[in-house]
Amino acid sequence: MVVYFNDIKQITLVSRFLNHAGAYFLMLRNMFGRPENLKMFWKEFMHECEEIGIGSLPIVIIISLFLGAVTTVQTAYMLVSPIVPSSSIALITRDSVILELSPTVLGIVLAGVAGSKIASELGNMRITEQIDALDIMGINSANYLILTKILAALVVIPLLIVISMVLGIIGGRLAGSFTGVVVTDSFDVGLHTRFEPYNVFFALCKAYTFAFIISSIPAYYGYNVKGGALEIGRASTIAVIVSCIMILIADYLLAALLL
Repeated sequence: MVVYFNDIKQITLVSRFLNHAGAYFLMLRNMFGRPENLKMFWKEFMHECEEIGIGSLPIVIIISLFLGAVTTVQTAYMLVSPIVPSSSIALITRDSVILELSPTVLGIVLAGVAGSKIASELGNMRITEQIDALDIMGINSANYLILTKILAALVVIPLLIVISMVLGIIGGRLAGSFTGVVVTDSFDVGLHTRFEPYNVFFALCKAYTFAFIISSIPAYYGYNVKGGALEIGRASTIAVIVSCIMILIADYLLAALLL
């Protein structure tokens, strides 16, 4: 009897997953198409770029500076051997920030900041029947509301991650100078040692992948919410959780495939 109950539970979970996956891909299919009004589409796109990019910039600056600073201090703490040159601290900080810290940590942060906003905004439009009004007027609501958000995320989130890389390295350089763990000249030497441009390409691949996840998954949960204000909060929470999980999975797959 217990085995039978577990089998039913597993079948239910698989069915629910397939239902969400199918609805997600149908949403992505429906959002493609020529906009009815290019001027309004462009205006909404620029608005989303401002909301996602400028709205997230302060938290990006703060997190990036402290990520680089903490990485430098902790790396210096671990490299206590006099055999290892102090310039290695900068090399490790640079590669850590570019390969993992800026893309992944920032992606998770943006999933909470931008993703929850996207889900709650679309959810509020759904329960107030604004999306239904657009559909009745013959406007492709998925194209106007979701595609603009995804395109805006694909434009501004990689830019934010590039800014984060630069600020992370600057934060590490300042931390090394203020704490005295590595002098500025040695840090600059380490930054130029064995630099691989492919690492930046890999980081940008992660940035574009994470940007799509951060924008599309919350958009799906917000666009399909049912109920009232309580369901909007639940949808935003689930959207952030699923986005973070998918970011971590994508992070591993990209590392396994491209490195």
